This record gives sequence, structure tokens and C-alpha cells, in this order.
Amino acid sequence: MRRRWLTEEHEMFRDSVRRFLQDEAEPHMDEWRRQGVVDRAVFRKAGALGFLFMWAESEFGGLGLDDFRYDQVLIEELYRAGCGDIFIPAHNRLVGRYLGRLASTEQKQRFYPGCISGDTILGIAMTEPDTGSDLAAMKTRAVDCGDHWRLSGAKTYISNGIIGDLFVVAAKTGEVGDRQTGLFLVERDMPGFSRGRNLEKLGMKAQDTAELFFDEVRIPKNNELGDPSRGFYYLMENLAEERLQSATCSLANARAALDETLAFTRERLVFGEPVASFQNTRFQFASMATDMEAAQVFLDRCVEELNAGELAAEDAAKVKLFCSELEGRVVDQCLQFHGGAGYMDEYMISRRYADARISRIYAGTSEIMREIIARKMGLDFRGKH
Repeated sequence: MRRRWLTEEHEMFRDSVRRFLQDEAEPHMDEWRRQGVVDRAVFRKAGALGFLFMWAESEFGGLGLDDFRYDQVLIEELYRAGCGDIFIPAHNRLVGRYLGRLASTEQKQRFYPGCISGDTILGIAMTEPDTGSDLAAMKTRAVDCGDHWRLSGAKTYISNGIIGDLFVVAAKTGEVGDRQTGLFLVERDMPGFSRGRNLEKLGMKAQDTAELFFDEVRIPKNNELGDPSRGFYYLMENLAEERLQSATCSLANARAALDETLAFTRERLVFGEPVASFQNTRFQFASMATDMEAAQVFLDRCVEELNAGELAAEDAAKVKLFCSELEGRVVDQCLQFHGGAGYMDEYMISRRYADARISRIYAGTSEIMREIIARKMGLDFRGKH
């Protein structure tokens, strides 16, 4: 199905991203997966081509392209090329949009140039060792000391945790048990800020994931991001876009897996016939292709709503749930069609299968997505029995 809402400019952008990945990323992915982290240079090269913070205002050095479709195309090409564990999308939108929505003019002038050039790599620190999707239960605290904040606590599973230079850190600022939370900009060289090990993972091997520690880190007041009492609400507001981005990644990985498997099954012979010629194979492909077209229409509609500032939290939850669950089914079936070869890491489907498993966990688990959707349907019985 031709996606009529992508313009000629979007497709020209796609060609540029594809060439960039062919030249600067694909040849290095095996090495980066072995070392557990991409080279910082890939961010700088992406920045030089205008692929970072594309939405940023021109007065701060950005392109002013506040259109998620450009990031959507970027994500599709990253996964098509097998480079989904280069976490540029997290830098651009998952973290970057917190600055876009909340940063002061002074903060934009201070941080945007590095974010746009790729010299400053972003991360966000929400998850803690004892808390996952329940952000209200976080224990990291920031104490107001008059002219600065004192930040103490620990975060885990932080993407870009090793190579990151600037982190949006969520911390409690109110009384124990309440939801008063602040967001703070923690810079690489702040005393008391340290990183733990680069965590070994099932998939996304080149994407560094780390523990972060804050030992009474002194945070100047000009590193507050927005109102330090409203961080919880900022997180809730931004999660809709994060979940849409997650859905985009899931569908892109599923589509790439399907395309690669179509090519493989046309060549692989069983009983002297191509695997693609068997009825079961053809019917499975037909069903997967149909599901993905339906998902694409749903996803594109949500992107349209995001661009218009109208994406509802429950719709973001629905598209994230649908696309991540679909991705799991598709990559599993595609690996099955590869037979024993699919279990070998030299085949991309093996990596896609491992990478896909996190999609039903991060940005809110499938169970949390179902809970959000159910509550919006009026199925919220908390405290009523």
C-alpha cells in the first residue's frame, strides 16, 4: 500500500538516511555489537547531516521540522538496515522533546548546539532498581538547598547510559509517599554522578544500557527542567509520544523481518521446492502482511494526531500494544521459516528476534498498556470493593 501522506521531501530524506547508514553504520554494526556500544562518531556524523533534533527551532540552530514523520522515516530506515540499536531516536524525541517542551531559553541556548551536532548525547533516567512502570514509587530524591538541589539515588536500565552526556533525571521533591517530582538536567562531569557497568542484554547489543548513581550531586537551579513539583505530570504527558515512537520501532522491525524472510524462503528449498511455495508459508505471509498494513494505517493516524497535538494517552497505549505484540508474532514466525539458520546469529532474523523482546516491556509493558486502555473504558475498580 502506498503511503500517500508521505511527501516527496520525506522520501528524499529517506534516501539521505539510507545512504548515511550504508556508509557510516552498517559496516560497523558487528564491531559495535561486540563492544556493547556504538562509537560516538556516528552521532556526530548524523548531526552533520541534520538528522538530530530536526524539530528544534532555527533560532537555536535547528531545522524547524517539527513533524514526527521525519523521525518516523529515520526509524524505519534504521531498522531496515539492521541498525535499530543505534539509539538516535531516543536522543531526538524520547529525551529531546523534554527539552523542547520544558527548557528555558537559556537552557536551549546552552544545550541545543551540542544536541544538534551530536557532541552532546542525551539519556533519560526514570527506572530504578526496585521500580519499573510505577513511577510514583521512585526513591531518588532531590532536596532544595536554596541556590541548588542535592540529588541522591540510583537509576537502572538507562539507554545511552555509557555514552550519554546529558541526562533528564526524575527525582522526588516532595514528601515521602506523594507524587511531587522534579526533572533535573545532570551533566556528565558533575561531582557525585557516576555510572555502573554496561549491562549485558538479550538483544540490542550495540545500544549501551547502564546503571547511574547520584551521590549528593549538586544541581544548580538553572538545571531544573520546568516546574520541580510537576515532573510526574511531565512524564505522563511525554509518555504518549514515547509509546508512539516505540510502536514505530516495532512495526519497522517487523516489516524488515518480513521482507528479509520473503527473500530467504524463495531461495531455501525443502523437498526440492522453495519454502515460499508451500500453502502454509503463503497463508502465513498473507496474514502477516495484512496485519502490518492495518497497523501501519493505525500508526500513521496516531502520528497525524501527534503532529496536531491531539494524541490521546489511550490511543498511544493501543498503538504501542498492537504494534509490539504484532512484532513479536511476526519475528517469531519469520525465524521459524528460516529453520535452523534462524537460530544462528549470522542471520539478521536471529538478532531481530532478540531485539524485539524488549518492545513489550519498555515504554510500559503490554500489561500496563492494557490497564490504561481498560481504565479509559470505565473499567477502573480501584478502591471500590
